[in-house]
Amino acid sequence: MADPRWSPLDDPATAKRAWAHYRRMLRWSAELSLGVIGVVWVLLYHEFGLVSIHLYIATALGFGLMIMTIGALMGLVFVSHRSGHDDAIDDPLDDETWR
Repeated sequence: MADPRWSPLDDPATAKRAWAHYRRMLRWSAELSLGVIGVVWVLLYHEFGLVSIHLYIATALGFGLMIMTIGALMGLVFVSHRSGHDDAIDDPLDDETWR
Protein backbone atom coordinates (compact mmCIF):
# COMPACT_ATOMS: atom_id res chain seq x y z
CA MET A 1 0.00 0.00 0.00
CA ALA A 2 1.34 3.43 -0.92
CA ASP A 3 2.06 6.17 1.56
CA PRO A 4 -0.78 8.63 2.04
CA ARG A 5 -0.61 11.90 0.16
CA TRP A 6 0.40 15.09 1.91
CA SER A 7 -2.54 17.29 2.88
CA PRO A 8 -2.32 21.08 3.00
CA LEU A 9 -3.92 20.86 6.45
CA ASP A 10 -0.70 19.21 7.64
CA ASP A 11 0.93 22.64 7.35
CA PRO A 12 0.31 24.54 10.63
CA ALA A 13 -0.12 27.94 8.95
CA THR A 14 -2.68 26.62 6.46
CA ALA A 15 -4.50 24.71 9.17
CA LYS A 16 -4.61 27.80 11.39
CA ARG A 17 -6.17 29.89 8.60
CA ALA A 18 -8.64 27.14 7.69
CA TRP A 19 -9.85 26.59 11.24
CA ALA A 20 -10.07 30.34 11.88
CA HIS A 21 -12.34 30.57 8.85
CA TYR A 22 -14.39 27.65 10.22
CA ARG A 23 -14.80 29.38 13.59
CA ARG A 24 -15.96 32.56 11.82
CA MET A 25 -18.54 30.52 9.92
CA LEU A 26 -19.76 28.93 13.15
CA ARG A 27 -20.01 32.36 14.78
CA TRP A 28 -22.03 33.59 11.79
CA SER A 29 -24.28 30.51 12.04
CA ALA A 30 -24.85 31.17 15.75
CA GLU A 31 -25.81 34.78 15.07
CA LEU A 32 -28.16 33.71 12.29
CA SER A 33 -29.62 31.06 14.58
CA LEU A 34 -30.33 33.58 17.33
CA GLY A 35 -31.94 35.93 14.83
CA VAL A 36 -34.17 33.20 13.40
CA ILE A 37 -35.15 32.06 16.90
CA GLY A 38 -36.11 35.63 17.81
CA VAL A 39 -38.25 36.03 14.69
CA VAL A 40 -39.93 32.66 15.25
CA TRP A 41 -40.66 33.51 18.89
CA VAL A 42 -42.29 36.79 17.84
CA LEU A 43 -44.38 34.99 15.22
CA LEU A 44 -45.41 32.31 17.74
CA TYR A 45 -46.37 34.93 20.31
CA HIS A 46 -48.48 36.84 17.79
CA GLU A 47 -50.16 33.65 16.58
CA PHE A 48 -50.77 31.81 19.88
CA GLY A 49 -50.05 34.29 22.66
CA LEU A 50 -48.31 33.23 25.83
CA VAL A 51 -48.74 29.46 25.89
CA SER A 52 -46.56 26.87 27.56
CA ILE A 53 -42.90 27.84 27.92
CA HIS A 54 -42.08 24.37 26.61
CA LEU A 55 -43.27 25.39 23.14
CA TYR A 56 -40.78 28.25 23.06
CA ILE A 57 -37.94 26.14 24.46
CA ALA A 58 -38.58 23.31 21.98
CA THR A 59 -38.78 25.78 19.10
CA ALA A 60 -35.51 27.44 20.12
CA LEU A 61 -33.74 24.09 20.47
CA GLY A 62 -35.15 22.76 17.21
CA PHE A 63 -34.29 25.78 15.08
CA GLY A 64 -31.01 26.47 16.89
CA LEU A 65 -29.66 22.94 16.61
CA MET A 66 -30.82 22.61 13.01
CA ILE A 67 -29.13 25.82 11.88
CA MET A 68 -25.95 25.11 13.84
CA THR A 69 -25.72 21.56 12.44
CA ILE A 70 -26.18 22.84 8.90
CA GLY A 71 -23.59 25.56 9.51
CA ALA A 72 -21.08 23.13 11.01
CA LEU A 73 -21.37 20.61 8.19
CA MET A 74 -21.24 23.23 5.45
CA GLY A 75 -18.28 24.82 7.22
CA LEU A 76 -16.40 21.52 7.16
CA VAL A 77 -17.09 21.16 3.44
CA PHE A 78 -15.77 24.67 2.80
CA VAL A 79 -12.67 24.11 4.97
CA SER A 80 -11.91 20.89 3.16
CA HIS A 81 -12.34 22.46 -0.27
CA ARG A 82 -10.62 25.81 0.40
CA SER A 83 -7.58 24.25 2.03
CA GLY A 84 -7.00 21.74 -0.77
CA HIS A 85 -7.60 18.80 1.55
CA ASP A 86 -10.06 17.32 -0.97
CA ASP A 87 -7.28 16.93 -3.52
CA ALA A 88 -5.12 14.93 -1.11
CA ILE A 89 -7.26 11.79 -1.14
CA ASP A 90 -6.14 8.52 -2.66
CA ASP A 91 -8.82 7.55 -5.16
CA PRO A 92 -8.48 3.90 -6.25
CA LEU A 93 -10.88 4.55 -9.14
CA ASP A 94 -8.85 7.48 -10.48
CA ASP A 95 -7.41 5.97 -13.62
CA GLU A 96 -8.20 5.98 -17.31
CA THR A 97 -10.37 2.85 -17.03
CA TRP A 98 -13.16 4.74 -15.29
CA ARG A 99 -13.23 7.81 -17.53
